[in-house]
Amino acid sequence: MNTSPSRPLHYPSELQNVICTCIYSFCLQADVPSLDPLIQRDYGTPTALPSSLPGSSWPESVARRTLANLCLVNHTWYEAAKPWLWTKIEVRLPITWLSLVEEIAWDYDEETVDQVIDTTIKAAVKAAARSSRSLSVSRDHRKSLEESIFETFAIPNESISPELLSPAVSRDPSPRRLRPKSKSPARWKLIRSISDAIQNVLVQREPSVYMPTPNDPRPGRFVRHLDFNHFRTIGMRRSIDEGVHGRFVTGDRVEAILKEMPNLAVFGATEYMDGALTLPVLKELFLRGAPSRGRGRPSRGRSPVIDIRDTEEEDRERRRESRDLEAVDLTGCVSAVFVNALTEFVNTYVLPQAEAETSDNEGNANDLSGRQLRRGVRFREEPLTIPGLQRLGLRGVKSVMSRILSPFVLAFPSLTHLDLSGTRVTPDILLALGESSTVRLQSLALARCVRLTSTSFKTLLVDSQVTNELRELNLYGDATFATDLSESHLRDIITKAPCFTKGILTYLDLSSAPLTRDLLNLFRPQPKLRSLGLSHIPHIELKAISDFLKTKAPNVEILTLVSTSPELDCGLRPPTAGAQRGSARQSSVTLHTQLIRPLCTPPFSFSLTSRSPSALPPTNLRVVELSTILLAGLGAGAGAWRIIKSKGGRGWYVDTASGWVAQFGSGGGSVLRRDLEPDHPFRVEMEKLSNANGNVTSGVGWHARKMEILHGHGMLGREDGLYGAASFAHQG
Repeated sequence: MNTSPSRPLHYPSELQNVICTCIYSFCLQADVPSLDPLIQRDYGTPTALPSSLPGSSWPESVARRTLANLCLVNHTWYEAAKPWLWTKIEVRLPITWLSLVEEIAWDYDEETVDQVIDTTIKAAVKAAARSSRSLSVSRDHRKSLEESIFETFAIPNESISPELLSPAVSRDPSPRRLRPKSKSPARWKLIRSISDAIQNVLVQREPSVYMPTPNDPRPGRFVRHLDFNHFRTIGMRRSIDEGVHGRFVTGDRVEAILKEMPNLAVFGATEYMDGALTLPVLKELFLRGAPSRGRGRPSRGRSPVIDIRDTEEEDRERRRESRDLEAVDLTGCVSAVFVNALTEFVNTYVLPQAEAETSDNEGNANDLSGRQLRRGVRFREEPLTIPGLQRLGLRGVKSVMSRILSPFVLAFPSLTHLDLSGTRVTPDILLALGESSTVRLQSLALARCVRLTSTSFKTLLVDSQVTNELRELNLYGDATFATDLSESHLRDIITKAPCFTKGILTYLDLSSAPLTRDLLNLFRPQPKLRSLGLSHIPHIELKAISDFLKTKAPNVEILTLVSTSPELDCGLRPPTAGAQRGSARQSSVTLHTQLIRPLCTPPFSFSLTSRSPSALPPTNLRVVELSTILLAGLGAGAGAWRIIKSKGGRGWYVDTASGWVAQFGSGGGSVLRRDLEPDHPFRVEMEKLSNANGNVTSGVGWHARKMEILHGHGMLGREDGLYGAASFAHQG
């Protein structure tokens, strides 16, 4: 019997990278998200989609813990797992934010540019010496190689003498090359330039020597996702003066880490840090990638002629080599710093010069910095376009004027997800958006936009190709901010809009719209519709809604009926002529007899001989959102139906015995079961949420009011933190 210790297995680096990639992908949410709150406890291996239990993916904490453990195995596993640990960053606490800045941003006082160049080149030569016999033996040879690399890196790459190009007074080295004398270059850009210089020298002097890529200890190049959704400073017992003058998230710190993130694709901000969204930060976000390659680059023809400092050109060079952003979520950003920065950004980089000057005269007459910067800029006629960004969330950005909002939104020709709820969007913006030849929206939210008109809704949804493939539409309105839709225009939208006639909608909210039984009968079948909002429609009969779900939309799982139907008014509205005032008890009975029992109960069947499977209910309805008064009248619920409240003012009447669960060993994926056992894990979790009586996380709820932007799941996506509060906690 061999008692010698076994040696650890050594895997190729390519296989290690694949293993770490798979581990990270296991925690990504499915393309078809679950409509139920995420359950973080371990209830088995994720098996099917869409499944509420077990979940459709591993918890993110499990994947990150696995990758962290792999980093402790050896150096090769550390190099394979480290990029995925830094791929997604969610800033939660001030102390973690300061640690993040210290880890990613480059402190030029602690480590100068010359020190980085010297250290990197010497380390690269030592690595090359390991694979070359001549370099490893001859110390003079290695020193000569170092000197050649230093000379190559320091000399500007110019094929024409500078004396022939410009006078000596205005002479400047080529801006196409990153110079080591720059005071604040990006570390990743500097390392890349050093690597190129080393490769050029080795190709000429030692073509057979293998030269690995110089190591950069800063992890900023791995970051692809950065958001402040969970960041807040409440409860830290800070004074007002500390909160104003001692901020944790400042514009300089955000700009510093953005410079070191060339592969950033997703960025999310909130009202707790919108004071850090200064003009340099907006430039780092929106001018990276394609915008810096096309606009702002000195060239021939009608391109802009720019007369600014050399540092601006270096920043532009760096941003050209960065990746375009794909998604930006600015939900709730209303601070004066952000509004002024966005105004200056639009006036400087988006609007033509004449329009920018007019906008300044109307809005910011005292803003001198923007005018001083624009003196040396002459824009071409074509406006700035940012083709890489596909998802934009501006929910609640109500402080930005429409003249700034319009060119900003229209600067993104590749949008697929757009949330303008609660903004100052005007009919002119929708008209210009509808005339785009490149925008193809899949998800659109225009909730509580009081400046929009009925004609603008009809024109965008019926006459424009932008909304032909629309799958999610949110036109939510309430008694305070109702959606301005006339019955005739709503009829045209229902009967002529491609997204309605094709039957491809999965999410629809027509709350406060003038819906009637006749308009519901005009709907084409909607087989893919899963979440339907019909709140604040006081005059529609409950029987009409029930018939619509049974005949036109049987797959709807979530329905909102807040302040809808005279049968559910709980006696709050005055009775019509000849009728008696209702009560909460009568509304509760009507809800069960006219909606829940006909739509959620299987038809009765009885047989003494055959064992045929039981019939299914006529619809998939299992969650109904109701007003607070009606929920109080329902008491503890009936049967398996329970009341689940959000962290804010919303509440739902939920069938806890229904849910998408995986059938282990069946091979058929997940199914919607209506008869879950009392001890089933999903039913137990729903009972816990009901017993919590609103003492839950912000991610608990159904039928989101906010669009999920960062991961691209739209109105059916799940969010928590501040974004979750905007989605599920508040009525508006």
